Amino acid sequence: MPRGGYVEQRPFLRWAGSKRKLFPKLLPYWGSRTSRYIEPFSGSAALFFAIQPTEAVLSDTNPELIGTLLQVRDDPETVFKALCYLPTGESNYYRLRDKSVEELHPAQRAARFIFLNRFCFNGLYRTNRAGQFNVPYAPRGTGSLPSLEHLMSCAKLLQRATLECDDFEPILLKHAKRGDFVYLDPPYAVGNRRVFKQYGPHSFGTADLARLQDILRVLDERGAEFVLSYAYCKEALNVFSGWSLRRVYAQRNISGFAKHRRRAAEVIVSNVEPMRKKRTN
Repeated sequence: MPRGGYVEQRPFLRWAGSKRKLFPKLLPYWGSRTSRYIEPFSGSAALFFAIQPTEAVLSDTNPELIGTLLQVRDDPETVFKALCYLPTGESNYYRLRDKSVEELHPAQRAARFIFLNRFCFNGLYRTNRAGQFNVPYAPRGTGSLPSLEHLMSCAKLLQRATLECDDFEPILLKHAKRGDFVYLDPPYAVGNRRVFKQYGPHSFGTADLARLQDILRVLDERGAEFVLSYAYCKEALNVFSGWSLRRVYAQRNISGFAKHRRRAAEVIVSNVEPMRKKRTN
């Protein structure tokens, strides 16, 4: 867990494929750095909240996600009040899911996103071809909606971050420079099969791995440090063979059901080595 005497902040969103179980493997790459942190596939931004950098750039192609992060950062009290007006239960979930976001003001839109994220199946974000969120209701084991205190503490950390909605390539070309620390956690695409299925115009697929390979070269040439986590598969081993590769394992729920747990192999790709703990006599 993070060093320096502070406590890890849990994200206020759930997210399919969250890297919380890989924190013991990922945190040593950050070590005690004071670099600017950049994450172009932010999702719930779990690693950002864990390491609490003093400066960050968080981005994603999902406008509803980035809009929610912006609203929580800038006005957590109003978002919480909007959440309090949302009645729970299956029928209300589907009623809210079917509601047009254009009818809502920004805080209500953020509250809707948080509500659907909390009570949907496995923290999954998926849309149909029309761009409408279509993940079914599945309330078991989701926990409660975030409290005002939780949103306030997340907002305080998000105030350190620049938030943008864009593809990973232009974000990194625009922002990354020498001394930055970049963490990349794209949706896994293995043999044209997305492990966490996402639909819509901005889905990440195997065709994007070549672009990802190119951007890692750019980061290295600029003197930025990067860490990338991906499914352990032949596509990743072939594309990222020029960098340091480390196979790790994480406990995963297959199809989101706890009874189908297994250890999944993943690969950490980096142009730096993790910092080792100093031995004490």
